[in-house]
Order: sequence, then C-alpha cells, then structure tokens
Amino acid sequence: MSLDVILPAVLRLVTLPISHYCEKARWGLERAGIPYREERDVQGVHQLVARRAGGGITVPVLVTPDGAIGDSAHILAWVDQRTPPEHRLFPSETGERDEVERLCRRLDDGLGPKGRRLMYIHMLADPKLALRFNNAGVPDWEDRFIRYGWPLARRYVKRVLDIRPGIEVDDEAAVFGELDHVAELLSDGRPYLCGERFGAADLTFAALSASVIVPPVYGVPLPQPDVLSPGMAALVQRAREHPAGRYALALFAEHRREPVF
Repeated sequence: MSLDVILPAVLRLVTLPISHYCEKARWGLERAGIPYREERDVQGVHQLVARRAGGGITVPVLVTPDGAIGDSAHILAWVDQRTPPEHRLFPSETGERDEVERLCRRLDDGLGPKGRRLMYIHMLADPKLALRFNNAGVPDWEDRFIRYGWPLARRYVKRVLDIRPGIEVDDEAAVFGELDHVAELLSDGRPYLCGERFGAADLTFAALSASVIVPPVYGVPLPQPDVLSPGMAALVQRAREHPAGRYALALFAEHRREPVF
C-alpha cells in the first residue's frame, strides 16, 4: 500500500529527543510506516519551536498538511486513522476503545510525568552524562547553548518539573504503583493489555516506562545501567526485574522496529 496517495507531504515531528512522550509519537509513526522528519530541540528552546510549529509549549508536535497536533495521544489517534484496519492500535468497537483510552490516559497522567521527573532528578546530578544523551541530534548551537548555560538549564528544568527535596520518594512509589497495576492486568494470562494483539495501551505503557527501564531499543540512545550512577542503576534494575518492566522490555524488543506494512 502506497502512502503517497494519503500523505503527499513529509510530516514534521518536533521533539525533545530523549522524551518518552516523543518516543510514543515516533513509535506510532514508524510502526505505521508513515514518513516524517524529526526536528530535535533542547529544553527551553523546544517551547519556542513548538509554538512556532503551531502547537502549545510542549512536545511532541506533529505538523501535518491539515495543521499541527500537539499531544502524543492525539498524534497516536491521528496515525491510527491512517493505518489499515487490521493493523490499528485502537479497537473499532466503542466499549473496547473506551477501555483502551482510559488506560492510556491513566498512563499519560501518572506514569509519564512521575517517571520523567524521577529520571531528571537522577540525571541532573551528572551533567556530563545527561548532556551526552539529552542532546542527541539537536542543532549544534542548541548543544552549545545548553552546555554553556547548564546552571540556568538545570534551574529551568527543576522549576518546570517542580523538583523539590524528597519528591523522588513519592515519584518512585507512584511509578512502581503503575507497574503493579499493569502487572495485575497481565496476571490473568492475557497476551496484551487490552485484547489479543499489540495495541495503543501497550505502546503507551512501554514508551512511558522508558524513563525507568531505559530500553536498549529506543528512538535515540539511552544511557544503560553500566554508565548510570549507582542509585539510578539500582532503580533501573529494579524496574527491569518487575513483571511489568519485563513486559515493557519485551514490547520494545518485539514491536519497536516492526512497521505494519
């Protein structure tokens, strides 16, 4: 099936390269075989670029011939409408789709932000390592901008994410609470979270768990446990050994590089 008839223009995807919400959008587009051009930016600059692209102040923003889409969940739904029915991520039946969307919203609102902040708390303590992975593929001037302005960038991230003393304890408990919830869903032997095949809930869960399982397969390189601080490495190992963490790693290994047509 040719995509040229459906999508005459190459799409633009504005991202923070390391972001797990951006990974969710990348994964959805690549799985569907929809060509796009990724435009990567660093923290702070991404807000200006996102606005200029037609979104809000967050990424990802997908720029389409019909306008900009500034939310990973909406991007996934947009992609699904352009995917052959037999390969879609969302069920066609209303009740089943509602179940999938509820679980996706829960993960977007809980696992996503809590895991992101937990990762930043650990990574901000090691600027050399953080910048090495954070700046993958960004313009040279942005790389220099955040390196030379690291103290300001660090304060910006802490303010935007509301990082304060002790919050990592609450975030870690919340993240593992979500892993427990996913493991409970899978405990009845179902092959996937909602249905008999890989779907939107599975993709969303795997992508948003990336902050704590740091999968070897991802849209950009992620720091693996052997280069992480002892505290972060222990957190990653614990998440990877959790039944839901093992499930997420398996989803990345089996589905991340698999276009549907």
